[in-house]
Amino acid sequence: MNIESLVTMANQIADFFVSEAGVDAASQEIASHITKFWDPRMRAQIIAHAAAGGAGLSPPALAAARQLQPPVVRAASAAV
Repeated sequence: MNIESLVTMANQIADFFVSEAGVDAASQEIASHITKFWDPRMRAQIIAHAAAGGAGLSPPALAAARQLQPPVVRAASAAV
């Protein structure tokens, strides 16, 4: 997915959680939502984008992206 779409989605999620939970609690809620519902590849992209400065991300979305843990890459088990 292109990063512009991910930034737009992250900002929309941030807008929702800021209105629901308030600015102080929003970043944790945003990060939780992204962890639960975004594909690991999408999470990896937004984490990398935030690490590179996070252009276009709203402050709450950027704070949430910086809280995210990189997805765990699991090696395929060897068939014997």
